[in-house]
Amino acid sequence: MTPRPPQREDMTMSVTTESELDGTENETEDDTGAQPEEAGDESETAAAPENETVDEEPSRPRRRRALAIVAAVLILGGFATSGYLGWRLWQDHQITLAGEEAKAAAVQYAQILTSIDSDKVDENFDQVLDGATGEFKDMYSQSSMQLRQLLIDNKASAHGVVVDSAIQSASEHTVVVLLFVDQSVSNSAVPDPRIDRSRIKMTMQDVDGRWRASKVELP
Repeated sequence: MTPRPPQREDMTMSVTTESELDGTENETEDDTGAQPEEAGDESETAAAPENETVDEEPSRPRRRRALAIVAAVLILGGFATSGYLGWRLWQDHQITLAGEEAKAAAVQYAQILTSIDSDKVDENFDQVLDGATGEFKDMYSQSSMQLRQLLIDNKASAHGVVVDSAIQSASEHTVVVLLFVDQSVSNSAVPDPRIDRSRIKMTMQDVDGRWRASKVELP
């Protein structure tokens, strides 16, 4: 009857071995189940930068186009501004040039207008009419015949000198000039010359590229 105790020990050992095996299998299943979750997290983390890169890439061409448009607008604006300033400078230069040319013509014409020789009346009148236009030419033509006879009868003579001149206003085709004239006058009644000082306001008009007097005033 002695063989029975060993049988109990064998049963205990077999039970212990089965429980250990069950624990080992559970640990193995836990480790195996955890691995897919970690792999999924890593795939999501890796996918996030790729999505950000995809979102940023389409915005870069749009930014480049916007910068190109802004640069083009600035360049065109610069050209427009410089073109306008260049045109203004050119226009100012043209007006300045017109003013100087008209003033020179007015000085010369004022000396013709205030100089007369009773022996050369017709020649003097022709010179005056040649430098006139518009209103002043019409007025002088109408009064020239009466004035001619008066100068001849009184043996009048005069010589005018412009002592100063200035531009009152100017545009490309019309310039108003102020002139200060000293005129030496003599006639049969007063043979000794006397000096008459006068101020003349003369409007000069550009007619076919030549400056002519369209209005003469004695203010």
